[in-house]
Amino acid sequence: MNNKLTGGIHPAVAAVWAAVVAAVHILPTFPILGTGGTFSISSVLIPLSGVFFGPIAGALCSAAGCFLGSLIAPYTAWAGLGTFIIGTTTAFTTGCIAWGKWPPFAISGIFVYIIGTVLWFTQEIGRSIIIYPLVYYGLGFISLIAGIILTPRFFFSSNRLLKFPAIWLCAFGGLIGGATVGNFFSLVLYRLPKEFWTALTIISPVERAVFATGAMLVGAPLLSGLNKIGVFVGPQSEEEGERGEN
Repeated sequence: MNNKLTGGIHPAVAAVWAAVVAAVHILPTFPILGTGGTFSISSVLIPLSGVFFGPIAGALCSAAGCFLGSLIAPYTAWAGLGTFIIGTTTAFTTGCIAWGKWPPFAISGIFVYIIGTVLWFTQEIGRSIIIYPLVYYGLGFISLIAGIILTPRFFFSSNRLLKFPAIWLCAFGGLIGGATVGNFFSLVLYRLPKEFWTALTIISPVERAVFATGAMLVGAPLLSGLNKIGVFVGPQSEEEGERGEN
């Protein structure tokens, strides 16, 4: 059970990844279309915490990295120090999808979406625009379910190319899972109007698809490369580790 919770990863490896997540906060950021805000390139790496280390260790890894990143690059922390909660939720949800062959993880990922949707409708502005969560959260939830069903066979397949769509599904579903928390913060902190959210109904999924693509392009080669050199990460890490010991 311990390996399922931690991904069987040495703490030093997770610590290095957390440091990388923190460090990339100082790199140039991407604009958020239509909002005037920005996203750090860490948005590409955060979902990989969950893929590599599982939902628990991955969430802790991202929590540490995002919190430190908020301190060294406060301009990326649009919700103050609480911004790290969004990255933590993203990594946790991504990990739940990637490691969803264990039912408790799959169920936990679904609960993230349920809680996030409930939080949206606790706000008056949220209740006034149903189309946004219906489209945005709906696409993320579809990705979550598809990922839980498909990624176990993709990650364990001998065809390494299948790791690309596997990571994309996990990252897309995880990023939107984290966004359910971020959107709630936006509703509470900034009281953004209905028109703002209407405009984001299409923009938000496209942006998360772009970040998921970045995670896929970085994560798939890294996943295979690290396992080749004996640093076993990802849902297949236990099986790879056992093969490496034999």
